[in-house]
Amino acid sequence: MEINIYQVDAFASRMFSGNPAAVCPLDEWLADIQMQNIAEENNLSETAFFVPEGEGYRLRWFTPEAEVDLCGHATLAAAHVLFKHLSYAKPVINFETRSGLLKVGLCEGGYKMRFPISIPAPTECPLGLAEALSVVPVKTLAAFDYIVVLDSETQLKSVKPNFMLMAELDLRGVVITAPGDHCDFVSRCFFPKLRVNEDPVTGSAHCELAPYWSQVLGKSHLNAMQLSKRRGVLTCEVVGDEVILIGQAVDYMRGQISFQ
Repeated sequence: MEINIYQVDAFASRMFSGNPAAVCPLDEWLADIQMQNIAEENNLSETAFFVPEGEGYRLRWFTPEAEVDLCGHATLAAAHVLFKHLSYAKPVINFETRSGLLKVGLCEGGYKMRFPISIPAPTECPLGLAEALSVVPVKTLAAFDYIVVLDSETQLKSVKPNFMLMAELDLRGVVITAPGDHCDFVSRCFFPKLRVNEDPVTGSAHCELAPYWSQVLGKSHLNAMQLSKRRGVLTCEVVGDEVILIGQAVDYMRGQISFQ
């Protein structure tokens, strides 16, 4: 048996930037252990698998460690594969997922994704978090992840996380964020529990970050940058109970997986 695989740089306008994701279109589901093994072999932050379902597709995401409930960049990569390589002709793709219905369409800035909002709530800084970051947070919030607000972009860039301490925390991961020097806000995202120490560009984290900064800055349209080594640029809009994310994607590689 052979299945096609694509590797796409998401939230990127050029190769070797943004966040790489693998995408495997399927006619029917593989066994969960096979999909997990493929994700581990790829050793990317996410591998996406989708199968046709109803008027759209069922979409699932795997890190090298586990299946996850929501992933933005691999959703963008999957939509890119459908539109560019698989001749998807409708204006919007409907993806059924563990986080509900996600819609992705073409737009002038690349691809427009509609994701459920996740409003972070203030919380006490848990034991070990400040030590893991070696900084004193301005504010700590929680949603999918712990969100640590810092004073400045300069401070955010200088953080050198202790991933062993961070992996002991109870939520999915840790997101640090600050006002941007050349955009509305910047961030970095750490998920050592999922064997992704620092994620290059994290769409799902912006479902938490956009509503926070929208309230702080008093605006619904936001320009964001994730300051990983590869970096990525996102446009965010908060509309009701959704966050709209806009980003580009570029091909890196395509091939086939052969099962003996």
